[in-house]
Amino acid sequence: MSSNQFFEKKGPFPLKEILNVIGYNGELSIKKDFKIHSFESLDRAHENDLTFLNSSKYQNLSLKTNAAACITSPNLSKFLPEKCIKLNVKNVLFAVTQASKMFYPNADIDLPDTNLLKYDEILKLYPNVKFGKNILIGKNVKIGESSVIGNNSIIESNVKIGNNCIIGSSVVIKNSIIFNNVHIQDGAKIGVKGFGFIPIKNKNMRTPHVGKVILEDGVEIGANSTIDRGSLTDTVIGQNTFLDNQVHVAHNVKIGKNCMIAGQVGFAGSTILGDNVVIGGQAGVSGHLKIGSNVKIGGGSGVINDIPDNHQVMGYPAVPLKEFIKQRKK
Repeated sequence: MSSNQFFEKKGPFPLKEILNVIGYNGELSIKKDFKIHSFESLDRAHENDLTFLNSSKYQNLSLKTNAAACITSPNLSKFLPEKCIKLNVKNVLFAVTQASKMFYPNADIDLPDTNLLKYDEILKLYPNVKFGKNILIGKNVKIGESSVIGNNSIIESNVKIGNNCIIGSSVVIKNSIIFNNVHIQDGAKIGVKGFGFIPIKNKNMRTPHVGKVILEDGVEIGANSTIDRGSLTDTVIGQNTFLDNQVHVAHNVKIGKNCMIAGQVGFAGSTILGDNVVIGGQAGVSGHLKIGSNVKIGGGSGVINDIPDNHQVMGYPAVPLKEFIKQRKK
């Protein structure tokens, strides 16, 4: 079972118990008392784990998964290894939500951290850190030397912050690991639950988010930006990447190194960016896309397709820059 310092994890569970919860009624050739240890993404799953596949976009990962069983649909089963048990269901995301809640029953909502240190305890634990006023810090937080935490900021339990970091005022950090020399400006919210809901008839069902946020060395996060933690995997901002003010990064997004993201850009979930990407203000990037390295996206663009390395695009939908200029001249 993989460890998770931010969420209480249950299990292992007999496979038959999981089958009942997800509504699987098919036949299996193995004993249903076989125990599943964890619920993991395709690439992280081990031989006693459960995973899921809901899109052929991820067949490169699904064909190599080591998972014991996979929640999926009949048309996607062919993208799984022969040894993997195919749990074909009508509604994959509903089944995934139910299974995830078994292992992480408290991860579908964000309860405030009430397990906080007193101010004199904070000063004693972190003698080489400079604090503003009205700071709230949870238990088991690690803060590196020469870091600064601004007024009215909240650092929740088990968060790790490296050396020489500057955390502005009114910042909230939870479910996150922050490397060295990171600068987070005022009002940013890091590690909050992502926007994950499954519409079931007239009621929306929350999906658990048990991943974390990782900010690598030298990252800068602009004022009032929001970075959601991952659902099963992590949300990652790569080394020396700068985000301007009011940027939103959804769950599972991975941004490469040395990227420059201007104000009010929004990333939908599970999109992956390469290195040295530049995006102009108020651009929107749809989910589950791959944006190559050295890509430039003009301000106000709407990106709905993958973009290869070294391309420049603009417009809605975003097209190659030369094509956009031709369209404007007509």
